[in-house]
Amino acid sequence: MSLNKLVSKYISSAEHVFSQVEVVETPVMLDLPRVCNIMDFAKAYLEDAEYYREKKKFEVSLTSIAYCEGLLDALRLLGAVKFEWPTRKEKTKRSRK
Repeated sequence: MSLNKLVSKYISSAEHVFSQVEVVETPVMLDLPRVCNIMDFAKAYLEDAEYYREKKKFEVSLTSIAYCEGLLDALRLLGAVKFEWPTRKEKTKRSRK
């Protein structure tokens, strides 16, 4: 599958969800086990991204790491975790080591 088709597939799925999503008034309860469960999913997506990168399936790897980042950002926006994404300078330092 081409990268264009892959992106189109995910965009279409997201558009479908937005056309049907219902925001509920019930507050979301995030206890530690639920946060840890979401963190486990994020770690699994990271592992998938690494696996598919090694297999040279870069489109799947990109999708997997995007899911990982999305889950981490969602947890951060909900106030369940604290972290900062590395800056460009920090990434450069790490890649030189």
